[in-house]
Amino acid sequence: MSKDNPILGILFMVGFCIIAPVMDAMAKLTPHDIPVTEILAARFGIQIIILVPIAVAFGVAHRPGLQEMVGHLLRGAMLLLATYFFFTAIRYMPIANAMAIFFIEPFVLTLLGAVFLSETIGMRRILACLVGFIGALFVIQPSFNDLGPVALLPLGTALTFAIYMLLTRAMAANQHPITLQAYTAVAASVLIFPLLAVFDGTGAVLFDPVWPSAFAWKTLLAVGLLATVSHLLLSTALKFAPASTIAPLQYLEIAGSVTVGYLLFSDFPDRLTWVGIAIIVASGLYVFSRERIVARQSHPTPPV
Repeated sequence: MSKDNPILGILFMVGFCIIAPVMDAMAKLTPHDIPVTEILAARFGIQIIILVPIAVAFGVAHRPGLQEMVGHLLRGAMLLLATYFFFTAIRYMPIANAMAIFFIEPFVLTLLGAVFLSETIGMRRILACLVGFIGALFVIQPSFNDLGPVALLPLGTALTFAIYMLLTRAMAANQHPITLQAYTAVAASVLIFPLLAVFDGTGAVLFDPVWPSAFAWKTLLAVGLLATVSHLLLSTALKFAPASTIAPLQYLEIAGSVTVGYLLFSDFPDRLTWVGIAIIVASGLYVFSRERIVARQSHPTPPV
């Protein structure tokens, strides 16, 4: 596969934006007696069962060296934390609200790239990031009034996922996407399953696993399957089209979250939340637009 079919890449990205909110909904539907850490174990454990055999079958599996293992463990830890924060948040707040706050992640990633990777960003992009953060406040403020600090958890998701993306940038160039995702799932499982084993029977609310009900088994299985499929769609989209083409489409995930939240939980964003969503999306699209302009200026098309 090569980056020569943007339409197909867009279709795969749209598929991701449809399926990912359904996966979040399955996590939200999982009964509250199941700790979030147990949901994470199902999410990453099922991903291992699916992706490791695929990586072996396609001949892209390999034995990682020490430096690569450390990289996978760091990525796994960041993705584990990001997912934990988000799944915990949506137990108490609408999926669309949590998703809108999470979408300050491109701004966090832009700023972290400037700090840690010495990437150059202009004043206009910095101002767009600040405007995006202001938009997030429109969403956070009413949620914070109702829920307290829980409303801040999607900010933790944005920060940890941005770090995860920085680590991915450093490792993705030399690895197949399936391999990268499979080994990330292995790393996350190495971190989460021992915790569940150690705390089993202790009564610790966050870590003591419980035997799932028949309904919980279904939602846990759905979380793992949908998480794996959605991320494979995302990886495939990036194979067919450049990131600059499909990244703005990720905001369709907010529309998917609103739809799923309304159909399954009768949640619908209020007027202030919609204002915040509009500000975040507009600022994010501007940041993507500026990045494309800067990329073209850095690598101009040679004259024919």
